[in-house]
Amino acid sequence: MSIRVLVADDQPIVRTGLTMLLDAQPDIEVVGAAADGREAVRLALQLRPDVGLFDIRMPLMDGIEATRRLAGPAVTDPLPIVVITTFDLDEYVHGALKAGARGFILKDAGPALLTQAIHAAADGDALIAPSVTVRLLAAFAHAQAPSPRQPTEPLTAREEEVLVTVAQGLTNNEIAGKLYITPSTVKAHIASLMRKLGARNRVEVAMWAHETGRI
Repeated sequence: MSIRVLVADDQPIVRTGLTMLLDAQPDIEVVGAAADGREAVRLALQLRPDVGLFDIRMPLMDGIEATRRLAGPAVTDPLPIVVITTFDLDEYVHGALKAGARGFILKDAGPALLTQAIHAAADGDALIAPSVTVRLLAAFAHAQAPSPRQPTEPLTAREEEVLVTVAQGLTNNEIAGKLYITPSTVKAHIASLMRKLGARNRVEVAMWAHETGRI
């Protein structure tokens, strides 16, 4: 089955280009396109896509606020959202991740990384542009409260290993290859980490790793 994507960008040429690029993939289908954040929220609730691909700088409502409304802490059924932007600015990334985004890439990333980010979000992974991953997660962690929450149960030795690889930005398949375990086992460990840490997604798991000095 195709991954159903909602694209939101205020520039028509960019919106059209992203739509054409994604529609050219054999397993991705763009089901809607929005010119601003408000329309993106409306279409997301109406169309129920599998993944949202949102620009940050949009009129009426920016991509971060749209992400918060569709994937924020108060949302019971969050939409996996990848934020795409021209600007490699810390406050943009921090805002997007804090709002619940599952991915952050730059518009010059290229088709391969873009489609990889869409697949990662649909699979429950998180992909952040390699050029900003470690620096931004670390910076985000330092900006948080000095006393991170404690896990509800102690982490196992294997969970600690998986935790570090998640914080390094690796996908499930990459973690499986590095630790010589199956992708399904990786998913099970990440699900356990999310439960123990009270995290809603792997981005929050990665943030916790930085907050507690694992990275």
